Amino acid sequence: MDLLDDYLMSRPPSPAYPLLGLTILLVEDSRYASDAIRLLCQRSGARLRRADTLAHARRHLAVYRPSVVIVDLGLPDGPGLALIREVLHEPPPAPVVLAISGEPEGAHAALAAGAAGFIAKPVASLAGFQQAILRHLPPDRRPRMIRSAEDPAITPDPLALVDDLDQAAAMLARAKGAEMDYALQFIGSLARDGGDRQLAAAVVGFVQARDRGEGHGPARAALDRALLSALQARAPAAEVAGLQDPTARRRNTQAAP
Repeated sequence: MDLLDDYLMSRPPSPAYPLLGLTILLVEDSRYASDAIRLLCQRSGARLRRADTLAHARRHLAVYRPSVVIVDLGLPDGPGLALIREVLHEPPPAPVVLAISGEPEGAHAALAAGAAGFIAKPVASLAGFQQAILRHLPPDRRPRMIRSAEDPAITPDPLALVDDLDQAAAMLARAKGAEMDYALQFIGSLARDGGDRQLAAAVVGFVQARDRGEGHGPARAALDRALLSALQARAPAAEVAGLQDPTARRRNTQAAP
């Protein structure tokens, strides 16, 4: 399989597969968002490698040099901006570095850090994804034309979203301080990617209550309910009965030695 991959990666880009020959390193903590990018790369001819933390990404970059690095701005072990700066200070040839986030206001900081471009999540357009990369490549890495066709729908694995939501519930149960900020950012991103308005509103409500310095117990309860509802709505029927209320999960976590 590796030999076949090497053969395909050595071929020039074509109208049907304009990213053929590229290796893309995606630094993204969400399995659901990563699966969307996997499908886009597959349909574009690019080889995808994924890291879910800054530390994991640095291990990748110590072993090989990807053609493109796509960095999520919110990661479990720190901001993606730090990695963007690091990659751009590596010896040449430097990869194309793009930022990705569900928060459009992150675009300015990413570009200021040196990112060549910004991709907004959720990423649903194949043509848009291809152009976000192609416009930053040298002319010899671009096909003369791109096949014109309808933009196929991208449908990531729904079980990946269930996994992400379950991870978010566990994270929220134990999060404090900076960990809570990351947990809220992660849950908000999942709400946007999954089109869950109730969950998105619950995150905003909790953040607003916390920022006002008011007691945010009711807002936290609403967030727990919305997260459980999102899990129950998406998990296979056989698993729904086994899902644990995030409030109970938090109590269990706090009681653990």
